[in-house]
Amino acid sequence: MTTKESAQERIQKLGLHPHPEGGYYAETFRSKETVTLPDGRVRSAGTAIYYLLPEGSISALHRVAADEAWHHYSGASLELLTISPLGDLEHILLGHDLALGERPQHVVPAGSWQGARPVGPGFALVGCTVAPGFDFSDFEMPPRAALLKIFPDHRERILEFTNP
Repeated sequence: MTTKESAQERIQKLGLHPHPEGGYYAETFRSKETVTLPDGRVRSAGTAIYYLLPEGSISALHRVAADEAWHHYSGASLELLTISPLGDLEHILLGHDLALGERPQHVVPAGSWQGARPVGPGFALVGCTVAPGFDFSDFEMPPRAALLKIFPDHRERILEFTNP
């Protein structure tokens, strides 16, 4: 079985659907408890998804209005790129090889830009837990040109983690 077939099999078995940022996802948890944010928005206390990035794909740079924990489950390691609101760039490797500096989870603070891609051959299967819970109205994914204007010093990385 090829890696592509294996990714497709997992997409089917987990009931994943295309995500606007790239890859495939399925929501697996949405808390029945809610929280009211300082600006009056009401959100679930937390949400969780499965998220699969096939080989050669990216999760395009985007941001959400809540903290997001990424958890590596299986497949290729995942390169996670973040840019803080102040422009600080961080490069994280998610995976299970601690000797290589990989970590099985990483939290992206609310308001930070984030993008990801599998490292090496194959797909990466991860989970994302968001608190307060994810809502698409809190999701931003501007075009490449807008991010290049905000962070001109990170041009090469923005080109790698955005779609033309």
